[in-house]
Amino acid sequence: MKRTLQGIVVSDKMEKTRVVAITRLKKHPRYLKYYKVTKNFKAHDEKNEYKKGDKVVIEETKPMSKDKRWLIIEKI
Repeated sequence: MKRTLQGIVVSDKMEKTRVVAITRLKKHPRYLKYYKVTKNFKAHDEKNEYKKGDKVVIEETKPMSKDKRWLIIEKI
């Protein structure tokens, strides 16, 4: 089973690579309040078809470069 995540494309400036921001809610251990945590992932986009602002699904894959370990599967 490969992990899949949903996020928004925040950068499309690189060739065949997109930066996808994944936002999740995390619970504070002491105050029990939820807060947002955002993490950026570099994902492979072979045809350069996804643009900034698109909501996409990314899937874990073998390392393609130093930072790129995700592949864009589809647009939501």
